[in-house]
Amino acid sequence: MKEPVRIEIRGKDEFWGRAFHVEWDDQFPDRKLTGEGKHFIADREWLDDLERVGSQTFCKVVLAPENVPRRRWMISLIGRNGAL
Repeated sequence: MKEPVRIEIRGKDEFWGRAFHVEWDDQFPDRKLTGEGKHFIADREWLDDLERVGSQTFCKVVLAPENVPRRRWMISLIGRNGAL
């Protein structure tokens, strides 16, 4: 990976979250996302493609804060599921 970024894939529901990965693997078999659950490491150059596949599968691709203490602080404010 040239410039790794941490992303979160938020699906409309579990089905669409899985559909995102099926589509990603089908369209970009040479681009592997590492991680599990909702959080993955991807190459920054893939962001446009990730967002396009996300829109095809009712998912939103969100960049996670790179600063770990800031990420923990954000989670404490908004919770893990992103709801206030």
